[in-house]
Amino acid sequence: MKQILSAVVVMLLLLVGRVSSQTQDVTIVAPTSEAADGLDLPAVAELFKAAKDLEAFEKALNDPDVGVNNLDLDDNGEVDYIRVVEEASDDTHVIILQVPLAENEFQDVATIEVEKADDEQYNLQVHGSEVIYGVDYYVAPVHVHVHTWPIITWIYAPLYRPYRSVFYFGYRPHWWRPWHPVTVGVYRTRVVNVNVHTNFTVAKTSRVTTVHRVSYQPASSTLVKKQTRVTHSDGDVTRSGHLSRTTTNAGGKTTTVHKAGKQTVDKDTGEKTTVKAGKKEVTNLNTGKQTTVKGAKKTTKTDSGKKTTTVKAKKTRKN
Repeated sequence: MKQILSAVVVMLLLLVGRVSSQTQDVTIVAPTSEAADGLDLPAVAELFKAAKDLEAFEKALNDPDVGVNNLDLDDNGEVDYIRVVEEASDDTHVIILQVPLAENEFQDVATIEVEKADDEQYNLQVHGSEVIYGVDYYVAPVHVHVHTWPIITWIYAPLYRPYRSVFYFGYRPHWWRPWHPVTVGVYRTRVVNVNVHTNFTVAKTSRVTTVHRVSYQPASSTLVKKQTRVTHSDGDVTRSGHLSRTTTNAGGKTTTVHKAGKQTVDKDTGEKTTVKAGKKEVTNLNTGKQTTVKGAKKTTKTDSGKKTTTVKAKKTRKN
């Protein structure tokens, strides 16, 4: 009996070791951010469920007495105003939660996506912006009859026109006064009161399949100052502002893609390659040698429809 138990223990240890070894070759991408701590999406969904229309929803979202909004994306010490803008196509609605950070500078925080399947069947989810919440962050209702919500009845009424907030940067409601954001601990205690019914759950998969029918291009601003952290198998990578993704394949090559460009590190050759704004830099991490290639690409189109591309490059080396 002891021999059998010993054999079982050895097999389990080998299995765990094998799984751990495989995990090191596959990056675990779990992006989070400081900004995501300022807007609890399940609480946002609760406000949406209770609102009579999108104007009332926008007001509740920014009401300091409700306290769901604790966003300070530009890190100026004041909570940002979130405006609501809607796009629709047939029976699919995309409701955008957007922060105006300056004139012509907008950051989309999340979208509420709704599609109608039949008279009493609606699919709904709150989709967190990849910049703020990471990849595939959804909040979906659990055992809730969406068709009974007043706001659903309102947006699916005959002759309905998509809602667009009248407010923009520098023009806010008369009742709006910016306030200082509270700490994460205080904020989480505050939203517990909103989430008391737990009608929503966080998911990694989308349940609204017709979003692509809606003409919507996410807005992203370089004025976002809050840090985004990407956790992978080698540790944490922290970058300020926009989301960066890091992946590691079985060959040991690590690739990081972010707004500024693309960075690849090959552990076998010891080379780091960075591509940014038309410039390619290759650094040998072992010898310290660096090669920089700068170039401009020009594309011309002739009357026949053919495209001609001319690349002029300058290559420099530095020890």
